[in-house]
Amino acid sequence: MDYVSLGSTDDIGASCHLLMVEGTGLMLDAGVHPDVDGPEGLPRLGLIQSRPDLWVDHVLVSHAHHDHLGALPVVLQRFPHALVHFTKPTRLLAEFLLRASARLQRRRLREGSSTADPLFDEDELAYHEYLYLPHDLNQPFNVTGVRGTSAIQATFYHAGHVLGAAGTLLTFEEAGQKRRVFYTGDVHLRPQVVTPAADLPDGPVDVLIMEATLGADASQEAVMRREEERRFAEALDAVIRRGGVALVPVFALGRSHEMLALIDRFKKRRMIDPDTPVYTAGSMRALAEIYDDTRLISPRLDANLTYAAIDQPRLPRSETALLNILREPGIVLVPSGMMFERTASNDLAQYLVDQEKHAVFLVGYAKPGSPAHRLHEAALQGEGTMVTLDPETGEQPVFCTVDRFRFSGHSHRKDLLTLVDRLRPKTVILVHGEPAAKAWMAEAIRAAHPDTTVVLPEIGVPVTV
Repeated sequence: MDYVSLGSTDDIGASCHLLMVEGTGLMLDAGVHPDVDGPEGLPRLGLIQSRPDLWVDHVLVSHAHHDHLGALPVVLQRFPHALVHFTKPTRLLAEFLLRASARLQRRRLREGSSTADPLFDEDELAYHEYLYLPHDLNQPFNVTGVRGTSAIQATFYHAGHVLGAAGTLLTFEEAGQKRRVFYTGDVHLRPQVVTPAADLPDGPVDVLIMEATLGADASQEAVMRREEERRFAEALDAVIRRGGVALVPVFALGRSHEMLALIDRFKKRRMIDPDTPVYTAGSMRALAEIYDDTRLISPRLDANLTYAAIDQPRLPRSETALLNILREPGIVLVPSGMMFERTASNDLAQYLVDQEKHAVFLVGYAKPGSPAHRLHEAALQGEGTMVTLDPETGEQPVFCTVDRFRFSGHSHRKDLLTLVDRLRPKTVILVHGEPAAKAWMAEAIRAAHPDTTVVLPEIGVPVTV
């Protein structure tokens, strides 16, 4: 088996991996880099097209986050005979999110916030959807290529990350021996508010392709989920009692629905005022409907929970109405989770950061250099520290409360090590992590499993397993 990383190998963007297995080309994920517009944010698809020994028969998508899904239409432009496999919820999410992406690319070009032409349009998406093949969890399906010399089966396992997220087990025969390859995608081995813990296959496997997102974050290991929830409720309650607004920047898929369900729990248990308005905006409202529509085909902690953001008031568009809302206590959940420029969370934060009664609560990953990370770092330096949320508007002093709560959808590094213990792989390929994260994971795996080969792939460089 040959493995080639086509996406970023020193970051968490543009996840895309090619496996050449017994004459079959399997692409695992097809993401784009969330910080880069246009073709430069795509995986290195030209590497496949420039080599006669590489091709794509099937694409297996782990989940619907943009850094794992966003390049799928471009992949199908270049490899129009490839079939696409994902879980049923991920297919529903993909159809909605890719259309939203096409509209966003077109709007950004029109507004001048991007100079890149759209990578695809909605008409192309409609044409490609006949290639989409949804599958149930734990049910094997065939992914043998036209030139494949050995039958290959794939099976999706619940990954615990977001709705529809799945790890992928590949089984095939090589020289008369059965081989097993497992790709974790983004995985969470403990239950969240909405999403149960991952349900993964038993070992052993020959090759484990594993994420390393939190490999450099020692603090995440010490987080107790219930304590973090209690701390979050107390922080929200303090802001509400002093008449302020708590801005909670969220990723539209996954984190927003976790937070909606958690805040609903706080209200029912009277940990915060039950009458506190919770404002939402953007695509998270439509995505919440998909969460509810798929309750019967997805693992759920509680089938009675409802995540319909449409039951919450919509954040107004006009500045006058928005300022009126900010005069009363409330909670606002809006994208983007990293508060990138020209998003609802960034725009709203600029109204709040210089007023003591308000707060910004970060509940997801904030990449170094992102506005969310800059805001958190400024707050740690003390009241009144200047921060630039958007270069076009300049610096602002930080007087509001800024805090970070550890509600990651990724497993921390010690849990990932238990996954290695469980699956007992001969080879581990570490992906989806910054260099420090993968370096820590590699050293820890080698120490605990000296007979296991650990690979830190380089983009475009084939690894023969």
